[in-house]
Amino acid sequence: MNDAKSDDRRSILDMLAAGTINADEAERLLSALDRAPASPAASPDTAYPATRAPARYLRVQVDTDEPGDGGPTKVNIRVPMQLLRAGVRLSSIIPPAARDEVNAAMHKQGIPFDINQLKPENLEELVEQLADLTVDVDQEKTKVRIFCE
Repeated sequence: MNDAKSDDRRSILDMLAAGTINADEAERLLSALDRAPASPAASPDTAYPATRAPARYLRVQVDTDEPGDGGPTKVNIRVPMQLLRAGVRLSSIIPPAARDEVNAAMHKQGIPFDINQLKPENLEELVEQLADLTVDVDQEKTKVRIFCE
């Protein structure tokens, strides 16, 4: 098993242990991970430039000194890119009526996104674009960073 799949499997099990997902969700994610092809890093015909390794994680960091209940807030989330790939594969099992409800709710919030267009075939292009993503938001007492590593 390659290191990326091993890391992703560990992340899924950690989410299960933390109660973030239930056993059924963990089982579906692990099954999707087992069906997933080898990571792009292991593929010789990868679309990534040879000078840069593909991003393995989407990272979200929040650091704020805003007054709150327990003092400063620090959030550091690292999502494996392989988990994003598995999630897209799992989206195919969402019933059509539920997809329509999700789309309607997102459009109501002003988010022009169609979940029906999210397919494994076009995910690799999205992941490649995410590799170049860096978002920094600095406010007086809050710093938010979203980037790939």
